[in-house]
Amino acid sequence: MGAVEDPTDDRLEITPPRTWATGVPAVAHALQYSLSQTSPRRTMLTLLNINQAKGIDCPGCAWPEPGKRHMNEYCENGAKHINDEATSRRVRREFFEQYTVEELGRKSDYWLNQQGRLTEPMVKRPGSEHYEPIEWDAALSLMAEELRGLGSPDEALFYTSGRLNNEAAFLLQLFARAYGTNNLPDCSNMCHESSGSALMETLGIGKGSVSLDDIHQADLIFVVGQNPGTNHPRMLSALEETKRNGGSVVAVNTLPEAGLMRFKHPQRPRGVVGRGTVIADQFLHIRAGGDLALFQALNLLLLEAEDAAPGAVLDHDFVEKNCSGFEAFAEHARKTSWEDVLAATGLTREEIEEVHERVLKAKSVIVCWAMGVTQQKHGVPTIREIVNFLMLRGNLGKPGAGVCPVRGHSNVQGDRTMGVWEQMPQSFLDALGREFGFTPPTKHGYDSVNAIRAMRDGKATFFLGVAGNFVRATPDSEVTEQAMRRCRLTAHISTKLNRSHTVCGETALILPTLGRSDRDIQAGGEQFITVEDSMSMVHASRGRLAPASDDLLSEVAIISRLARSTLGHSPEIPWEDFEADYGTVRDRISRVIPGFEDFNERVAEPDGFQLPNPVNSLTFRTPTGKAVFTCNDFEMPRPPEGYLILQSMRSHDQWNTIPYAMNDRYRGIHNGRRVVLVHPEDISALGLSGMQMVDLVSVWHDGCERRAESFRLVPYPTSRGSAAAYYPETNVLVPLDSVADISNCPTSKGIVVRLEPAAWAG
Repeated sequence: MGAVEDPTDDRLEITPPRTWATGVPAVAHALQYSLSQTSPRRTMLTLLNINQAKGIDCPGCAWPEPGKRHMNEYCENGAKHINDEATSRRVRREFFEQYTVEELGRKSDYWLNQQGRLTEPMVKRPGSEHYEPIEWDAALSLMAEELRGLGSPDEALFYTSGRLNNEAAFLLQLFARAYGTNNLPDCSNMCHESSGSALMETLGIGKGSVSLDDIHQADLIFVVGQNPGTNHPRMLSALEETKRNGGSVVAVNTLPEAGLMRFKHPQRPRGVVGRGTVIADQFLHIRAGGDLALFQALNLLLLEAEDAAPGAVLDHDFVEKNCSGFEAFAEHARKTSWEDVLAATGLTREEIEEVHERVLKAKSVIVCWAMGVTQQKHGVPTIREIVNFLMLRGNLGKPGAGVCPVRGHSNVQGDRTMGVWEQMPQSFLDALGREFGFTPPTKHGYDSVNAIRAMRDGKATFFLGVAGNFVRATPDSEVTEQAMRRCRLTAHISTKLNRSHTVCGETALILPTLGRSDRDIQAGGEQFITVEDSMSMVHASRGRLAPASDDLLSEVAIISRLARSTLGHSPEIPWEDFEADYGTVRDRISRVIPGFEDFNERVAEPDGFQLPNPVNSLTFRTPTGKAVFTCNDFEMPRPPEGYLILQSMRSHDQWNTIPYAMNDRYRGIHNGRRVVLVHPEDISALGLSGMQMVDLVSVWHDGCERRAESFRLVPYPTSRGSAAAYYPETNVLVPLDSVADISNCPTSKGIVVRLEPAAWAG
């Protein structure tokens, strides 16, 4: 395979946005990318095993598998992701001899990823400009020595992304707590933390309550602040089934997303030669941050409908038996101002009343949401208001109804279940301590935002990133990178190169690991790992390919060896056994975490097993023992005159922080990423012109402005007052201190920006 060039935006081309998604072009793009990475044989081996029973769980999104699986149970982006990992390209020691760290830091995310799989441990020593090879024992000893020399365990940070499996996640948090800290920041802190905060407060569990069958059976589904066509395309198949069963879909978004307009299922004749299926029966073109006001208006309309027809609208039996706080909520909700609602949403009253009529006709309702909701300053109140909306008509604990936060990363929910959270409840810590004979620390640790602050302020000097790309996933890029460079030691357990490897502490390590698609052979034989999807299904994943190098270790092995090297035998934890046989890890999980009893036996079933959700038995682990109605003050973004609310987003050819190509074909963007999408009327009102080069400048209370330079201004049907651009290029615009209330989630969907003509208009 030839050399990969660092792409530019010189050939940017704009075409009209698409009005449908998937179909034959998606199949062609998936195969084209896959075959550019590896051989036809390896491509077919991965694609025939992905998301199959006893196969490879897709490392991409966390959408669940149906009970009856197609032989091609994957989406376009899943195919691209698994073969991006299965690539035949390799990064060897000669590569690091060729490029300095500074030179690598000037390369794009795309270029770094395209170099291929890492093959051996590398170290950048103090004062050196290059990474160089290091033996595994030496690398782990270097880290252990640093950890033992810290003044406090709380000076160490243990970060993970949702790519990690359950077994490694459990061992990571066990190691961190046995070492003495709860500093376990993770990617949930930056995406769905608002969901967890709101659902824990109102329902007593921070997870969704629905199954895939519920999606199929629902009378009405809201899809709020998410783009299934790009971020979890197999959701479109589920929504198509909803429509086939007579259900309806309401899409709520600042952008018209092709997948929510019409879906052409490539495995069905009408998806190949027909027009496909219209998904959204109604599209609410809402302003950024207007979702709270929308659900407040719907709740007001439900209360008023009940007034007009007592006993015919609200589910009084459900509310009286299962909920607390209704009277205070109802009194507060009746004060909702239509003037405020219309200003915040940009919708007409007629549009909202049309949705209300759909709600009245529906016997079962699900609300799905993603980061368009969670990454707003008022994301937690918005989700609490969604819960209010569902409780009013008893849409919890019955088929076809419930809350559905849609996770965007393979095992992000599983990591949290395994204890990767800086503030796990005391019941979990007590169970962990009993099982392993030590007293876990109780002081809450640093989340991702506070971890950056701790590094910036010199309070944390050791950073271990297990999977992920921390410096490109986090806000305030310049601040984050400066903070990382203040560390004494940074280490990243990774499959491929990314930007985080170029942002080094005084000493820096790259520790290459097996991918999800690689066979994992340990002393106890061939191993499998497990994951938990968005709907609490736990199932096995088994790699099928020969590892990219003989020098790779699994994440379980790396964590186990590092723990043994750091802690010795205090406390007495059988790290060697865990590395040799992952079943021994699952045995311990089964004794620590409720719902995992007989873990090894139950996960051997072809479809795995579903964790119990108390909401579905109308059990609410809240202080009152009931689901909680909340009173949420009206909030909306209020940018100054001449400013817009910017949301960051993925392109279609992107997985998390890594673009696979420079295209976003559903939105009509080709051969470029430095674009900002703005409504034509807003462009005119700002005195600018379409296709002009502009700088994006964000403002914050600290008086500092953050600037992202040289973006092409693209006229686009965004909602008025809103703008959109890709991350991670726009992460620099998100101030570190601009976070959601309560959850501390960065406000990447609510950035106040102005557009300035670029100094360079090339």
